[in-house]
Amino acid sequence: MRLAIMQPYFMPYIGYFQAIAAVDKYILYSNLNFIKEAWMNRNRLLMRDGNVVLTTVPLRSKSSYTMIYDVEIDNAQPWKNKFLRTVQMCYSRKPYYEEVYPLIEDLLKPDYTLLKDLNAATIIGLARYLGITTQIESDNSRYLPMEQLLQEIESDYSPLPYLERTRPIRKVARVIEMCRQEGADHFLNAIGGQQLYSKEEFVQYGIRLDFVQTNPISYRQDTKTGEFVPNLSIIDVLMNNGRDATRSLLTQYTIV
Repeated sequence: MRLAIMQPYFMPYIGYFQAIAAVDKYILYSNLNFIKEAWMNRNRLLMRDGNVVLTTVPLRSKSSYTMIYDVEIDNAQPWKNKFLRTVQMCYSRKPYYEEVYPLIEDLLKPDYTLLKDLNAATIIGLARYLGITTQIESDNSRYLPMEQLLQEIESDYSPLPYLERTRPIRKVARVIEMCRQEGADHFLNAIGGQQLYSKEEFVQYGIRLDFVQTNPISYRQDTKTGEFVPNLSIIDVLMNNGRDATRSLLTQYTIV
């Protein structure tokens, strides 16, 4: 079984959805500290003049000591209307606006309190719209006992003695143990994980480790500058390409 694990991001870029499509099960993992610099409450859209605009979901607390599953949206601010107006301003003249805008609007209709729930609902909704059939799990409550065991893992491996084989650091131990609990023998990670995860270490636990690398992707964005801007929110891809062409772009990756 092929497994991938990632924090739930806000309207992520196409590489995120490529990773979902590449596995059998994808875990949106929230039992981690919130990282302010990450993409959990923000993403990038493209203005008609070719400038990038950063859109942000306001939060009530965004301390690095807050767990992702506790981060609350500041709904006292009219962020939904502001976000939708930005989408309209950026993409109302795009070829697939009439098809994609109602989808984005519908995904934002529920009253979300927690950021993880907003991100999970929009990721799952967009994945299903794109025809991705991967099982996506966002309830991580059963992994809370594991997180307790991992607190002292780098000095005491007795709670999970099988990890004595390589004595992995906590971040690596978490993935190995989740693979064991899920019955996964193949773990896929974004290409950036090459600095953290070792294929040689994973194979000692009977797990094949690979990385998903997005191939160079370009498409017509039709801005005044004419310059292609990569790695924007999936919204940009959908507005310019529509569902069918975006589904084709989902296959444009390499397993390394």
